Amino acid sequence: MSYLPDPERYAGTDYRRCGRSGLLLPPVSLGLWHNFGAESDYENARRLVHGAFDSGITYFDLANNYGPPPGSAEECFGRIFMQDLSRYRDELVIATKAGHLMWEGPYGDWGSRKHMLASLNQSLSRMKLDYVDIFYAHRHDPETPLEETAGALVTAVQSGKALYAGISKFPAEQTRQICAMLREARVPCLVHQLRYNMFNREPEAGVFAAIREEGLGCVAFSPLAQGMLTNRYLEGIPADSRAAGASVFLTEERVLHHGDRVRRLAALAQDRGQSLAQMALAWVLREPVVTTALIGASRPAQIRDCLGALKNTRFSPEELAVIDSTAD
Repeated sequence: MSYLPDPERYAGTDYRRCGRSGLLLPPVSLGLWHNFGAESDYENARRLVHGAFDSGITYFDLANNYGPPPGSAEECFGRIFMQDLSRYRDELVIATKAGHLMWEGPYGDWGSRKHMLASLNQSLSRMKLDYVDIFYAHRHDPETPLEETAGALVTAVQSGKALYAGISKFPAEQTRQICAMLREARVPCLVHQLRYNMFNREPEAGVFAAIREEGLGCVAFSPLAQGMLTNRYLEGIPADSRAAGASVFLTEERVLHHGDRVRRLAALAQDRGQSLAQMALAWVLREPVVTTALIGASRPAQIRDCLGALKNTRFSPEELAVIDSTAD
């Protein structure tokens, strides 16, 4: 059956301006890091994308190395795009990145012009796109001159293969430097993507200040700490959970270490009339510098639950104090 999106998908969503740009993003966006690889259920992946778009989520975040194996998430999304979304291309913000290991040899990762532009061409081919909306340098490369990475982003935009340039996981000083280079080339940096959640507040120590100074938008990834800030692990570690598998980002040891803190935060969320995931997202979105929080999902119901966070994004000073003392 041909997919028809919900005609009411834009009703009730307050889109946020991305820095000083003209681009608006939804407060919650969908990341395709997990559950879109070659071994994932394609029809479930398709339902996830449909459910997101039906809910007013217009920003879909990918990278060349998402999978597994690397590249397979883009291939999956490209198949969904051609099957269901190509007629809605102008309603979508599709992003990809380059900089992490993608292929063998000396040009398969990091921030060289060779890697960045070759990777972009490969990503466009996999996703069946003429252009992406945002092309990110996925990480700062300490061995490549920053001017070279910036120049690759400029070429991507000026060639029409990307509409905007972005950076991800750059330290504060390198954020300021590359923004100055891009501004001088008249291809201003749009957005900085970084990890931010209750258990990882490192951006508050410096990068957020650079983002504000440069007028960037901010995409916060891992707002649920890889699922740890959800009700999933309140009673232990389910056999089918990410922590019970082979993930290097969410291990059984880490979940058990944070168990008491997670349960205290869940109790606070319940007092607020929210799930833990909803409160964790609301907490990330309370930060004015954050444009959108990037979620992953394995079921469409998880997307709907996360969007419930938008019903209550206000925190009292007492609630914030509890979170500070519990999550620190």
